[in-house]
Amino acid sequence: MSSFFTTPASQKKRKRDDGSIAQSSTKKKKVANGAANSKPLNRKTARDESVSGSGSEDDENPQNNANDDETLSSESEDEDETGAERRLRLAEQYLENIKGETETVGFDAEEIDQDLIAERLKEDAAATKGRLYRHIASGLDFSSAVKTFFRADTQTTTSAAVCPPYAYTVSKDITLIKWELPTPTAPPPQKKKKKATAKPPPPARRRPIKLLYTRGNKNETRNPKYQHHTADILTVAASSDGKYVATGGADKRLIIWSAADLKPLRIFTQHRDAVTSLAFRRGTNQLYSSSKDRTIKTWSLDELGYMETLFGHQDEVVDIAALSLEQCVSVGARDRTARLWKVVEESQLVFRGGGTSEKRQMNSREGLTNGEMATVRTSYAEGSIDRVAMVDEETFVTGSDNGSISLWSLHKKKPVFTVPVAHGLDPALKPEEASAEEVPNSKVPGAPQPRWITALATVPYSDLILSGSWDGRLRAWKISEDKKRLEVVGVLGEAHAEAERDGNVNVLEPRDGEPPEDQETSVRAIINDIEIFERGDRGKDGLCVVIATGKEHRLGRWKTLQGKNGACIFEVPHKQAGEPAMMEVKCADMDSSQNQSKT
Repeated sequence: MSSFFTTPASQKKRKRDDGSIAQSSTKKKKVANGAANSKPLNRKTARDESVSGSGSEDDENPQNNANDDETLSSESEDEDETGAERRLRLAEQYLENIKGETETVGFDAEEIDQDLIAERLKEDAAATKGRLYRHIASGLDFSSAVKTFFRADTQTTTSAAVCPPYAYTVSKDITLIKWELPTPTAPPPQKKKKKATAKPPPPARRRPIKLLYTRGNKNETRNPKYQHHTADILTVAASSDGKYVATGGADKRLIIWSAADLKPLRIFTQHRDAVTSLAFRRGTNQLYSSSKDRTIKTWSLDELGYMETLFGHQDEVVDIAALSLEQCVSVGARDRTARLWKVVEESQLVFRGGGTSEKRQMNSREGLTNGEMATVRTSYAEGSIDRVAMVDEETFVTGSDNGSISLWSLHKKKPVFTVPVAHGLDPALKPEEASAEEVPNSKVPGAPQPRWITALATVPYSDLILSGSWDGRLRAWKISEDKKRLEVVGVLGEAHAEAERDGNVNVLEPRDGEPPEDQETSVRAIINDIEIFERGDRGKDGLCVVIATGKEHRLGRWKTLQGKNGACIFEVPHKQAGEPAMMEVKCADMDSSQNQSKT
């Protein structure tokens, strides 16, 4: 019995057909004949023919070969490029881009290299290092600011956020609204007219347009799957790229919305108490949130995820601010501290408030008689630090419940300068309001109390500061060139005499008593939030200020006014029409500034 292993190897081979055998034999004959007719070629001639052949192919496709050479050369250059060469190449490319921008505007870059390009480089370097480099406050005409009030049928507007050309407002009735801001320079849309008339064109649109609207429901408090807020929305922030809007409320929720259609993307419930303030890191999607649970949390909206928690405050964290670096500043209400958090280094700097301006006032009035000393305003102790805003990476300002605005520096643990009672005093309480007795003593009336600083904002990396309260006025301040004083600039929308007093911050004295009723430019409400952005390239078209107003304070009902719930827009022009803002590039040496602060 035969098998595969016992069969001889000659019988295992496959048998081929006659046709395949004939074809293979003819191929072998042709190859043999060709080899007999051709002469043997040496290696040199074969190499020459290959070179000439490749050259002929290149001649046939010159464009493809050129592209291949360019790609190969660029790849080889990138591989051989060192770090120094790469930085040099990027610097040259940056200069070429700046020259291209100036040429499109209509300038000759070769003639103004030392003026325009050098100034631009200084400004970019100063902004990157976080230094105060623009002085724009003195070039703005605050008295000519134009006010436009807009509102929806909502309760007190608690906060506002701006990402030009859109604005977002939130209110106590769980409402989030998206608005389209007007552009003063854009002409209004004109309708087709049947007959030509001599009427002038209509003025530019000043009132924002309501685009989107979403509202929560308080009855869904026990529903964990509900995709909205269930209590007052206290704060809102918008990312610089216009993709995300974040809101925080008294329901302990932090909700991330799509800015395009206001649909919820993610709901975070890590906070254990109300979310009081939100701030985006400038130019990124990194978000900071503060809460009444005395913590600060960081979030990454690119991944829609939680990052870490910062601990340290001894009371509710009511406000937070951030700029370009990975750090933020927060204030802790009645623990009377401001803390700068260095997220990367996992450290914090503590700045303690709680002082009064009594010593400063007494020193400024040395040499007065006893009778004149009696007219000195009584100082008020600082009980709570409620607002904070960053000027640059080393300077920030805070506002307190005693009406004072303080300027801080990283090189000093106490305020560099303090403006006391910045928004004046409320009228004295009536005897029946100040006393709990049925028949109060009329000889002991309640003492006048300062108005709180309820809103504070700055133009980043500049000398301009805006503050608000319930006195009906939005006040502008500027930082002196040595960063050691705050000087009053004006009130938005109100004209004042141009009297100047050297060294006196109270040129525009805050008015005590009730806010004005008949004045058109006054804001008869509590200013709960302020947002600022610059019009045009580097503010050449002025400033746009958006404020959130309401009858009540954003965090409670301690103060109630007979005002309007809504928001206002102030368009602040320059002092001379058509002239750009007065900017002075200040790139002082960091070491010198530190030495001055230490001395």
